Amino acid sequence: MNTFRLALAAAALLATTALAACGSSADGAKASAGGGAGDRVDIVLRLPDPGNNGFLARGKKDGSLDRALAAVHAKVAWTGSAGPFAPAAQALSADQLDVAQGSITSAVAALAQKPGFKLFARTDPDGVGEGILVKNDSPIRTVQDLVGRKVAVSQGGTSEYLLLKALEKSGVPADKVERVYLRADQTAGVFNSGQVDAWATWNTFSTPAIANSAAHFLVDGKEVGSDNYAVWAVRTGFADKHPDVVRTFYDYLRENGLKEKADPAAYLNVFTDSGPTAVTPAEKDVAVKVSAQSAPAGAITEADTARFATVARFFADQKVTKQLVDVKPYLIDIDKLGGGAK
Repeated sequence: MNTFRLALAAAALLATTALAACGSSADGAKASAGGGAGDRVDIVLRLPDPGNNGFLARGKKDGSLDRALAAVHAKVAWTGSAGPFAPAAQALSADQLDVAQGSITSAVAALAQKPGFKLFARTDPDGVGEGILVKNDSPIRTVQDLVGRKVAVSQGGTSEYLLLKALEKSGVPADKVERVYLRADQTAGVFNSGQVDAWATWNTFSTPAIANSAAHFLVDGKEVGSDNYAVWAVRTGFADKHPDVVRTFYDYLRENGLKEKADPAAYLNVFTDSGPTAVTPAEKDVAVKVSAQSAPAGAITEADTARFATVARFFADQKVTKQLVDVKPYLIDIDKLGGGAK
């Protein structure tokens, strides 16, 4: 998923605690805009803070997202920090967040619980920015070489999916490789110190590892045949009450995603070029290459739905979920919502 443009590893550490501090928005109806002039009440759309990179960071800085949402009497509240989808899914279901981005793999795992969200947009699988990392001096040359080794994964999402897909494609039984379950934002040190032999991850973390830690992909998403779409989720209650806001937000995602794809470097280090959230010069080269091959958000089609079902079946077969998850009831046809140009 194209999450390098979100805040880097430190952001994920803050996600759960920051989101928990946010109270219910009573479905987004907050104080009136314009400093009390008139009696119009803006709808508040709560989003994870985008950090320092990407078109949402640009939209926060230049106010363009708020201007787009103003057409449907809405505005943004940046709350918490962008990070793994699991805590964001919990925040959506707990009415602490209205929209968040994740992966279809992490969404399937979350939908196996008691979801309070639906999916309204998707981005094609990231064939070049996610995969299984090994150090450049590692003796591991093929997926078969992972037998008897330790691989760091985040449980029940992109990371575990990529490893299991790679093993399946190479005919390696899953129980022949030790999965070391770690939070993605806590894995870099373990990987760099050699406590694990490989790390299955996505581009938020692969970009700095490749740029700064002498690592490379053993296999990437394309090579393992990944169906790991990036997806956008919206709180069900918010979508039911404010479909025009969801549609307007989707239009902004698509339009500005195309702009970022055309000039990825312009969307890095939006607020600062120093400090822990800044992309270094070496990371920029990697990030630009990944973003240039990415796709903007789009509506969820029947073909996408079928591939989502394939992911859900794979997770059930691999015992990642206890039962088969039916994703289809949790999908929104964005073209049936009001607001914005199609």
